[in-house]
Amino acid sequence: MRFPENFLIGAATAAHQVEGNNIYSDYWTMELMKSTSFVEPSGEAVDHYNRYEEDVRLMAEAGLNCYRFSIEWARVEPVEGQFDETEVEHYRKVIRCCKENGITPIVTLHHFTSPKWLISKGGWEAESTVEDFKRYCVYIAAQLGSEMEYVCTINEANMGLQLAAIAKRYMKQMLLPKKKSETDGKAQVGINLKQMLANQKIAAAENVEVFGTEKLHTFVSQRTEEGDLLIMRAHAAARDAMKAMCPHLKIGLSLSLHDIQAEKGGAKNAAKEWHAEFGHYLPYIKDDDYLGVQNYTRTRIGPFGQLGMPDGAELTQMNYEFYPEALENVIRAVANEFKGDLIVTENGIATSDDTRRVEFIRRALSGVQNCIADGIPVRGYCHWSLLDNFEWQKGFSMTFGLIAVDRATQTRHPKESLAYLGSFLNQ
Repeated sequence: MRFPENFLIGAATAAHQVEGNNIYSDYWTMELMKSTSFVEPSGEAVDHYNRYEEDVRLMAEAGLNCYRFSIEWARVEPVEGQFDETEVEHYRKVIRCCKENGITPIVTLHHFTSPKWLISKGGWEAESTVEDFKRYCVYIAAQLGSEMEYVCTINEANMGLQLAAIAKRYMKQMLLPKKKSETDGKAQVGINLKQMLANQKIAAAENVEVFGTEKLHTFVSQRTEEGDLLIMRAHAAARDAMKAMCPHLKIGLSLSLHDIQAEKGGAKNAAKEWHAEFGHYLPYIKDDDYLGVQNYTRTRIGPFGQLGMPDGAELTQMNYEFYPEALENVIRAVANEFKGDLIVTENGIATSDDTRRVEFIRRALSGVQNCIADGIPVRGYCHWSLLDNFEWQKGFSMTFGLIAVDRATQTRHPKESLAYLGSFLNQ
C-alpha cells in the first residue's frame, strides 16, 4: 500500500537534546548541580544548532519530507520579558532551510525544558505560567507565524501525571527488588527515578541556593491534578492567541500514550488507566487542529494493576518492550474518541542494532497504513529520533537515532534505517 499524497514522513528532535549549550534552561542548571540525577551534562550535545543544515540535507537526501523540531524558550526569552531577536532569526533560518530542501517543518514550542527564571517563579504549578507561556508563544507567532504551518504547543502534556503515577507505584514496589528495574521503562522519557527520589532531601537546600525555591516544578516533575489542568489552560491560551494572529496555523499538542492492553480480569483497570492517560484530556483538545500521538510500547493491565514484561520479551535500551504493533492500537484507540487529524509525532526505539530499528519501522508503518486504509485521518509519521542524542537524565547512552554521531568530531553517520524510512514515500 502506498501512503496518500501529501502524507508526511520524517523524523523528530528536541532542542535541548541536540542543539547544545542551552545555558539559560532549567535542565542545563540541574545537570550541573551537585545533587543532580543526570548521569552526565548535555554540553554541546550533537551541535545541531550549528549543523542543522547538514542534518536537514541528510533527511532530504534520504527522501524524508518533514522535520519536527522544537524552539527553545530559554534561548528566545533568557530573561523574563526580554526576547533575543538573534535567536528568533536562527529558528527562522532552520524553518527556511527545511522548506528549501522540500521538508515541511512541524514546530514544537515547548519540549520539556523551560527558562530557569520560570522555575524560580514556581514553574509548571504556578498560575503565572499560563500568561508567561502565552506571551512567549504570541511572540513566536508574531515573528515566525508566516513561516510556519504545523505548530505543537506542548510536548507530552500528560508526562507529569504519568511520572506521578509511576513514582507512586515505585514506592509500593520498594519491598520487591526484582520489580524495580521495570519501573523507569513505564515512562516514555529518559529518567533515573530511583536516583531522583533518593536525591530529594539533599537537593532541597541546593535548589534554594540555585533556583531560590526548595521544590522544583519543572515540566517533567511529578504533577498535581491542578498542575495538569494548568498545562491544558496554558495550551488553550496560547493556541487561541496564535490562531487569532495567524488563522492558517494548524495547532495542537502531543500526548505520551501507551498501548494499554487488558489481560484477564484487567478490563476495568485498563479503562481507568486509559482515561487517566488520554480520555480526561478530550475536553481541552477538542478545538485543536490535530493531535500529536507519541507511542513507544504497550502496557499490560491485570486485575491488580500493571503487569511486568512477558517472559522472554525483547527489551530496548530504555527497558521498553519491543512492540511496534502498539502504535496501530493506540491510533485506533485515540480515533475512537478524538474526531480530528492525527500526526504520529514520536515513535521509535533505542537500540544499538539498527536492523531491529528497521524492523520496528517496518511493522509500525504497516500499522499506520492499516489505520489509513480504514479511514482514520493520520496525516504524518515522525520517527524518534533523527540523531543519537542526549536522552535527558540517561545521557548519551540511549541510541534512538536514524543518524549516529561521533561526538568527538560531531561527524554524522547515517544508518540504514534513515534510507529505509525515506523509502516509504517512494513506494
